[in-house]
Amino acid sequence: MQNQIQRKPRILCLHGFRTSAEILKRQVLRWPAAVLDKLDLVFLDAPYPAQGKSGVERFFDPPYYEWFQATEDFTEYKNFEECLAFIEDNMMKSGPFDGFLGFSQGALLSAALPGMQRDGLALTRVPRIKFLIIISGAKFGGPKFAHHKLTSNAYSSPLECPSLHIIGETDFMKQESISLLEYFVDPFVINHPKGHTIPELDEKSTEVMLGFIERFQKTVATTDEQIYLNAET
Repeated sequence: MQNQIQRKPRILCLHGFRTSAEILKRQVLRWPAAVLDKLDLVFLDAPYPAQGKSGVERFFDPPYYEWFQATEDFTEYKNFEECLAFIEDNMMKSGPFDGFLGFSQGALLSAALPGMQRDGLALTRVPRIKFLIIISGAKFGGPKFAHHKLTSNAYSSPLECPSLHIIGETDFMKQESISLLEYFVDPFVINHPKGHTIPELDEKSTEVMLGFIERFQKTVATTDEQIYLNAET
C-alpha cells in the first residue's frame, strides 16, 4: 500500500491557443528538477488545427492547435462540448489522472473543469480532479470571456479543489488571473515579472511550487489509500 500511496501525481497538461503540446513541454521542462521529479506530466495536443495565425510563430515551429473556437468578442463558442469529450477520451486512454496544468486557453478550460465535473456536465467517466496548476488563467463569465452554457454554474460555489495560480506582472491576462483567485478556496499564487508566458521558477517560486505539491500529494495519497482499502474489502 505504501508504494501506491507515494506514486507521482499524474497531470494532464493543456497548452495555449494555437500552440502545441511540444511547445508547452519545452517551456515547462525548464522548471527545476526538484519540481519536475515529483510529477508525472502528460502533454496533450488540442483536437483542432489552428484556424488562423499563431502568436508564437516567431519563437516555435508548427504545427499549432486550438481547443475550441470563439467569436471575436468571446461571447459564443464552437466545438466546446466536442473538446470536453476529446479530453475525457484521452483521460480514459492514458489515465487515471490526478490533476490538470493549463496555460492560457488551456488554463481557461482547466479552471472550469472542477465545477463542471461537480455538476455532472463534464468528465463524468473519470475520477474527480484533485488539483489544478493555472498559468495565465481566466474564468468563463468574467470580464473577457462570456459563459458557455456548460460553464454557467461552474463557479457558483467556492471550489475546494487545491489550485496554484501563476500570474505575470505584464501579462495582458493579469486582471483576469487575479479575479479568478476569489473562486478557489485558499489558492497558492506565484507572481513573476514577465508577460503571457510560462516562466522559469526562481528560488522563491520553487518553494511555493513545492509547498503546493506537498499539499496536493496528501489529497492524492488519501484517495489512493481509500481505493486500496476498498479493493481489500
